[in-house]
Amino acid sequence: MTAAGILVVEDDDAIAQGLVRVLDAQGYRVTRVAAGRPALSAASDGTGLVLLDLGLPDIDGVDVCRRLRAARPDLAILILTARDQELDVVAGLDAGADDYLVKPFKLSELLARVRAHLRRVATAPEESDRPPLLHAAGVQIDRDARRVRDGGHDLALRPKEFDLLLLLADHAGRVVTRETIMREVWDTEWMGSTKTLDNHILTLRGKLTNATVTTLRGIGYRLEA
Repeated sequence: MTAAGILVVEDDDAIAQGLVRVLDAQGYRVTRVAAGRPALSAASDGTGLVLLDLGLPDIDGVDVCRRLRAARPDLAILILTARDQELDVVAGLDAGADDYLVKPFKLSELLARVRAHLRRVATAPEESDRPPLLHAAGVQIDRDARRVRDGGHDLALRPKEFDLLLLLADHAGRVVTRETIMREVWDTEWMGSTKTLDNHILTLRGKLTNATVTTLRGIGYRLEA
């Protein structure tokens, strides 16, 4: 049983009950709330992952996501939504979500992502021969503090954006394939679309001032050294 709990924020009772039942059967400690305001108080320090619906009865899920991210920078947030328009997805990612799934989704894919996000939350920083400070493409990355400085100021990066930038910076000047990124940043069991990666690259580019991320179509991405 994982030490970090899962908070399910879903107003549809049938969907919520199904999620709770499946997650409980996997041994997770699960709490469910049906609205946004209770979610803000329910996401305690013992919560590692929030499964967040966007269509909530009191507060829009995007606003809930933004408030949760501000209060808990370390929290993993996975949006579960019926909104499949790209603008809705980007709005959720910009608000601080790490990932999203469009309803209806396969339970196997949901569980793979749950495992990946909780693994990231639970894993303590490991000792490494690599220096804690990395300078690449005009940015400074502090591995231990998970801090990025670009042009003399700190960048506010979501956890997955930091992991993505760090991976690209470790291979600055060289292409990193989509498969490698999905394996290293998300999950070795990944079998789905890489649209989440594309959206994270898009938002990361919007935050970087000095660094350039180049797309090698059909292959992957390269942080220009």
